[in-house]
Amino acid sequence: MRRTPRRLSLFSFPRRTACAALIAASTWLTSAAASAQVAPPALQARAWVLMDVSSNQILASANADARAEPASLTKLMTAYLVFQALHAKRITMDQTVLPGEAVRSVGNDESRMFIEANKPVSVHDLLYGLIVQSGNDAAIALAELVGGSQAQFVQMMNGAAAHLGMTHTHFADVNGMPDPQHYTSAGDLATLTAHIISDFPEYYPIFSVKTFTYDRIQQPNRNRLLWLDPSVDGLKTGHTQAAGYCLIASANRPVDGAPGSSRRVISVIMGEPTEPGRVADSLKLLNFAYHAFDTVPFFRAGQAISLSRVYKGTRLNVDLAPAQNVVATIPAGTRGQVTSSIKVNAPLIAPLNAGETVGTVTLFDHGKVLTQVPLETLWAVPQAGLLDRAWDSLQLLFASKV
Repeated sequence: MRRTPRRLSLFSFPRRTACAALIAASTWLTSAAASAQVAPPALQARAWVLMDVSSNQILASANADARAEPASLTKLMTAYLVFQALHAKRITMDQTVLPGEAVRSVGNDESRMFIEANKPVSVHDLLYGLIVQSGNDAAIALAELVGGSQAQFVQMMNGAAAHLGMTHTHFADVNGMPDPQHYTSAGDLATLTAHIISDFPEYYPIFSVKTFTYDRIQQPNRNRLLWLDPSVDGLKTGHTQAAGYCLIASANRPVDGAPGSSRRVISVIMGEPTEPGRVADSLKLLNFAYHAFDTVPFFRAGQAISLSRVYKGTRLNVDLAPAQNVVATIPAGTRGQVTSSIKVNAPLIAPLNAGETVGTVTLFDHGKVLTQVPLETLWAVPQAGLLDRAWDSLQLLFASKV
């Protein structure tokens, strides 16, 4: 296949430019914290984080990286690994489990779903008992099923934490019992929560279930926001004397003026002195997120936003598009301040595959990076014939010396 005829000077193309940003192997968006034009509400929590999931931006926080005991918030990682096993079909929801003797260790003063050792129970019931009833016994049974033992499952938890970038976290057990080597941070838990929502949308609705009955014992979800705010659909509470009262909540509310669109926000509250306080402060944070910030779409995934020169290929150019929707969460009414920049790993040399990552698109607010998304080729560019490749090699040689 011959390329479209060209008559270009040896010096009629741009100099080679270096890529301005490394593109992560993960497709997860990289985003900076936003700053509202109004102050966040005053809270009693020792540490807290408010995150916009749509743009993966931290809207506000206090002591986000401080070491904290997670209590039953630990079970979010337990659930994450169970979701992974279900998604990979290593286990199934209707699979029968015979809990081991370890479930007898769960005391009467602990949260439990009241399973019994060696009495059959389904993965479905264990998962609901873990999430809705916050059962320590359910956590043990699921850990032994997925990991082979609690100790091996804890290793999996720490491996997953490292993979997700939870750099201030170390797990020592599967259910959040106090231990000097069992700790996390509000920021790390926001990261984990965002991944649960995005990685396993098929299982996330379990967090919105208000009550669950096992063996004729009905227990309510301890997240009272499920009853108080219809936009809240998760996630988890936690409490020990040392950890204080903790609550991770997520709300999904419609976007004004954009029918069919919604915006999801996460609040992480740790170390509240009272149970009513964790509920009230969580609601304050969620309302602040929606009132003080707008999440604005700038480019759609797959939408061509740049045409880039290709060398040694059957085409002279290729369209580039963002790998994901490019959105930013900004203080309400400040969209006009946001600018964008496109960087390409030039020169682009064929062959190129469709969907190949070749650059980035970045949004800025007064020079501060808001979000950065990989750029991909919209179509493949096969390698050209020998004569065209030789001609482009000569052009590249001269360009590099200009």
